[in-house]
Amino acid sequence: MFSRTAERVLNSAAREAVTRRHAHLTLEHLLFAILAEPAGEKILRAAGADTSRLKAELETVLSDTLDTLPAGARRQPEQTLAFRRALQTAVLHVQSAGKTEAEVGDILAAILQQSRSHAVDLLASHGVTRLDVLNYISHGVSKTPLREDEDEGEPAGGGVGEEGPATSRDPLAAYTVNLTERARQGKLDPVIGRGAELQRALEILCRRRKNNPVFVGDPGVGKTALVEGLATRLLAPDAPEVLKGAEVFALDTGALLAGTRYRGDFEERFKAVLSALKKRPKPILFIDEMHTMVGAGATTGGTMDLANLVKPVLTEGDIRLIGSTTFEEFKHVEKDRALARRVQKITVNEPTLEDTVQILKGLRGRYEEHHRVAYTEGAVEAAARLARRHLRDHRLPDSAIDVLDEAGAALRLLSGVAKEGETKTVDVPEIERVVARMARIPEKQASSSDRERLRTLEESLQRVVFGQEEAVHAAAMAIKRARAGLGHPDHPAGCFLFTGPTGVGKTELAKQLALHLGNEFIRYDMSEYAEKHAVARLIGAPPGYVGFEQGGLLVDAVRTHPYSVVLMDEIEKAHPDLFNILLQVMDHATLTDNTGRKADFRQSILIMTSNAGSREMSGAMIGFSKDVAREAGKRGKSAIERVFSPEFRNRLDAVITFKALTMEVMETIVDKFILQLEAQLTERRVAIALSTEARAWLAKKGYDRVYGARPLARVIQTEVRDRLTDEILFGRLEHGGTVAIGLDGDALSFTFEPPRGPAAEAPKKQRVPES
Repeated sequence: MFSRTAERVLNSAAREAVTRRHAHLTLEHLLFAILAEPAGEKILRAAGADTSRLKAELETVLSDTLDTLPAGARRQPEQTLAFRRALQTAVLHVQSAGKTEAEVGDILAAILQQSRSHAVDLLASHGVTRLDVLNYISHGVSKTPLREDEDEGEPAGGGVGEEGPATSRDPLAAYTVNLTERARQGKLDPVIGRGAELQRALEILCRRRKNNPVFVGDPGVGKTALVEGLATRLLAPDAPEVLKGAEVFALDTGALLAGTRYRGDFEERFKAVLSALKKRPKPILFIDEMHTMVGAGATTGGTMDLANLVKPVLTEGDIRLIGSTTFEEFKHVEKDRALARRVQKITVNEPTLEDTVQILKGLRGRYEEHHRVAYTEGAVEAAARLARRHLRDHRLPDSAIDVLDEAGAALRLLSGVAKEGETKTVDVPEIERVVARMARIPEKQASSSDRERLRTLEESLQRVVFGQEEAVHAAAMAIKRARAGLGHPDHPAGCFLFTGPTGVGKTELAKQLALHLGNEFIRYDMSEYAEKHAVARLIGAPPGYVGFEQGGLLVDAVRTHPYSVVLMDEIEKAHPDLFNILLQVMDHATLTDNTGRKADFRQSILIMTSNAGSREMSGAMIGFSKDVAREAGKRGKSAIERVFSPEFRNRLDAVITFKALTMEVMETIVDKFILQLEAQLTERRVAIALSTEARAWLAKKGYDRVYGARPLARVIQTEVRDRLTDEILFGRLEHGGTVAIGLDGDALSFTFEPPRGPAAEAPKKQRVPES
């Protein structure tokens, strides 16, 4: 359980007790033996002890205070309870750490856990604590600076073991990553472009004072990659003379904070890092997520954090600092005015589409080598283009790199692709499939070309929405205009107000539009938002109210499905405050919830339905006078203007008025309802044949000038569906068949024919006999 060095210390302690003829083997003997061992002396010196004075004080204790055996006594010294307990504690500590052997440092730390001992009192008088010992043997951080000849090597008697996380005593090895060394070994990806940002960073680094650049930009634009590129640039022969030989160290703030329990622990570690950096010729310290400096390491009620520790160093200019953070988090740095004046802000904007393509081409070789695939030129360009179009929550080039990486991984995981020496090609279809999965949209929506679907959009809609040719044409043209790039770039794909009588197809057109475009259909019943406080459900409750952490329904839905058709049914029933919320959606295609998250509506279609003005416009359906119809239309328009404010109407792409349904349209709708019924009966093997007379009878009976097609649905429910229900469950259609629906006088007639051929026997074979 003990290493060779530890066994040597134990044997030395026992020999010391025997030589001095002491009656007991104590902690003082053990500490004396540790001092005599070079490894133990290093630990004590690193923990702050004056080893020469400590050795003299121990000598006094051993000579004057311990009991001795009578002359001629031959028995061995007896181990004290504290001595045995210290060894047991060291062994238990080693076992809990998953090691096999206890080192000298473990024994010394165990001694410091004991009480009422001369050894512990002496160590306390020198300011040595158990935490000091553990910091040194675990992380290589010494309490006091060591001699130059002790700066190299490993912690003596380290408590982490040969393969521990920080075997080197050098704080730079424990708490930083040498980016310059990684660049020298070729482990960093190249930086393509960003010449202006790199040049600006070099200019700031070459300053005499305040030579501390900070990269500020959105997540994913390449701030950390810029620092890695800077480390590579400093190795080039044409590097600035002032910076030749400079090394870039990335600070691991997590490792720096890990295990710090008491006031002063964090400061000691960071001071050790700064001391080690100052011994380097031209050190550069990189702190990623620089805003974490403010408050990092501060204890409760304390003011000393990482930012305050680093300020004096930034002013001196001996150690250069590079930081990176986002626009949102940089405000924490700006609040500390003393810190903000010591750094120089460099804005890193999102690259253009062309720059992103060049970046992907520069990185393509690394990903081809890793995944053993080949990316075509079209795949690289499609990754950048589709990432910008569909992955709105992420920034280029990071989002495009993710697409390229995942496409290579997906192709490699296919059966037989991962064989050695075999290379597959990633083309545009693979990129489209990956983008569809990442953006949670249908694959056809991520297609680079959807011309055919758009070309037939109007025709497809007219096949399912009857009698509303003008409304369908207006909606389809708005969609095609947006896809052609002729719409406003900062507006939704379409903003429509559907008006007209109830039951004429306003909601149905919205549903079919989502279905044919492959978009998500999101519907909100505005009668649920009639109260002022209910409007907060769409964007989230304000701070201090119940539900603040949950976010808003509308924002969450559009963030989850950016390609969607958002229907706000019967919007005139909502509270007027809802219109104010929709103004920013229609004007800037953006809606912000209570937590600051933004939903992008640029690929969404916003449709609002309303019955406002339908009563006034009903005059257009009575009689044949054009003047009467024109006057009714004016009254309907005035009613809409009374309900909706001018700023709301002005932001709409179109106010589409739906006409009342005619008798000819009603017969077409009868066919639609019967087809839907027949589709439901497919599993029952039931077919329906509807005669022309029966269709006309259903259309006439279900026609209502005021209520539209909804009464027709109720007529088919009672006249057709109810008649078939018992026949399907218990009667002549139990095993399938054909139903011929005709007209007999003023009522429908039903003729049932059993199924023919093998299909008739299949259900019988499937029946389970009653038990």
